[in-house]
Amino acid sequence: MNFVVIKRSWIVTAFVAALVVIGGWIWLKPEIIPTIAPQAAKDDVVIHITTGELKSKTDDGKEIESYFWNPGTVYVPDGKEVTFKIYGVNGKEHSFYIEGTDIKGTVKKGEEITVNATFKEEGMYRIICLNHSDINNNGPMIGYIVVD
Repeated sequence: MNFVVIKRSWIVTAFVAALVVIGGWIWLKPEIIPTIAPQAAKDDVVIHITTGELKSKTDDGKEIESYFWNPGTVYVPDGKEVTFKIYGVNGKEHSFYIEGTDIKGTVKKGEEITVNATFKEEGMYRIICLNHSDINNNGPMIGYIVVD
């Protein structure tokens, strides 16, 4: 028959360690950081978009690049005003339009523009950069707005 011997010093050590951990937690009072930022107002829909760029080299040393909208796909409700805040990070400027609407604009590097839109019909709308429309112009730089 085997016996397990628990020494009093082990119990005291475990108790002291637990007190130190719990006491440290209470003393430091770690702040809980939310991962989802609150909207400006309860009914406001604000979508933040940035311009991005990917660079790489081919096996023969040629540098290639491509521009994109980040995020590439956003979801918005139909019939409700949406505010897009578009910030230029990469690329000198991006002239764009939103397909199926009369919305157009230009976002420049280091600047943020605001575009308001209300989509009355469900579906997918593309935001298309005119400066980077195809592979020959480091594109296509196309984002998708899904209206549901």
